[in-house]
Amino acid sequence: MSYEFSITGKKRLFKCIKQFIIFNSSFIILLSSCSIEKQISKSARADVLNTKALQAAHVGISIFDPSANKYLYNYQADKYFVPASNTKIPTCYAAMKYLGDSLVAALVLENDTAILITPTGDPTLLHPEFKIQPLINLLKKEKRQIYINDDNWQDEALGSGWSWNDYDQSYMAERSPLPVYGNILEWTQEVNETNKPPLVYSSPETNWEVSFSDNEKARTFSVTRSIDKNYYTITLGVEKKRTITIPFVTNRVQSALELIKDTIFKEINKIELKKILIPGHGFTNSLKKINSQPTDSLLKPMMHRSDNFFAEQSLLMVSNERLGVMNDAKLIDTILKSDFKDLPQKPRWVDGSGLSRYNLFTPQDFIAILNKMKNEFGMDRIKVIFPTGGEGTISSYYKKDNGYIYAKTGTLSGVVAFSGFLYTKKGKLLIFSTLVNNHQASATDVRRAIEKFLQRVRNKY
Repeated sequence: MSYEFSITGKKRLFKCIKQFIIFNSSFIILLSSCSIEKQISKSARADVLNTKALQAAHVGISIFDPSANKYLYNYQADKYFVPASNTKIPTCYAAMKYLGDSLVAALVLENDTAILITPTGDPTLLHPEFKIQPLINLLKKEKRQIYINDDNWQDEALGSGWSWNDYDQSYMAERSPLPVYGNILEWTQEVNETNKPPLVYSSPETNWEVSFSDNEKARTFSVTRSIDKNYYTITLGVEKKRTITIPFVTNRVQSALELIKDTIFKEINKIELKKILIPGHGFTNSLKKINSQPTDSLLKPMMHRSDNFFAEQSLLMVSNERLGVMNDAKLIDTILKSDFKDLPQKPRWVDGSGLSRYNLFTPQDFIAILNKMKNEFGMDRIKVIFPTGGEGTISSYYKKDNGYIYAKTGTLSGVVAFSGFLYTKKGKLLIFSTLVNNHQASATDVRRAIEKFLQRVRNKY
């Protein structure tokens, strides 16, 4: 017996088969998706949440697949955490977007007899890592009177919520409108057969006040600074050579002008804005920008070694670029209302570096910011700026994942943060954020737990 289907019957059959295939494909995808989420959840519990180092800690984890525009895993990802140096991620975003290809060292106006400099907060000025110094070269050649005006500085030397008793630590250099030498002094003691007592000197050299401690039992060379002025107390040690770094008091631009004088061999006089407008001081020519360094040559060390000073000054430079003044609070408010207006949770963001415990972000916030970075600037640029396994602050971690993970660390007492990009072994790009607060273990134990978890995600997804 044979049967013949009508055209209508065939269409119905094909439609049923098509619906069956679509249904089963969707069902398989759903099962696969659920399986992936379950696998990640299982790994998170085994490698992080249930480990001894993290059982008493507060933990937030978020993993996002940007190609599918979906979260693969969230654990307390909408909760707020102190992010430490993960705060440099939104700072880096702002700098990548608004500082252009090249940093602006200063804005310059001129007339026949004088030039007027407006500083921009550029942290590369006379910094030993940056050998080319366009602004210094210009000032050395200048024959006219040089003036400087810093009315665009509307902030404080120390950031909101910074620990005051760390004021003389190298990682907490003051912020300023005209930073020089990284706003720190290097003090060195040298001992040899011909110089007794030891030779002590600073780089750069200064004429600031110095006294020597009479502690004869001291065995370690040390230098301390008064909290509010450039007065240094030196204690001699037994080391043949030892160098330590201490931030100096910037006094807005005053300390910088004293140090620059020894380099350009001429005075720079500070002038008030209202005096610029009086007869004889008219600067009628157009404003000129003096560029210094490629922007990414600043952002790379900022992210690789987690340089607080570079981060703080970068945010101030963005503020000057966007608002015409250097003020963290005003700039952050502007960014939160524009670029970051669609973040999943509104963060509390108070400084550029993450030194402040007032900062509060969620893991999902970092996912959103990192995704914006990827979409707006591309992974090729990100791979230059962010450290990968075996580099920078992760030089001892993710060595097998070199070239497959690009992320920023964050560390304070009781805080370990790690957020960035991860390429899986199947070639999938994921964005992740792990924030740990209030742990009582060693930071190394916490980092190793996170490393094990992320490596398992990389291997399985």
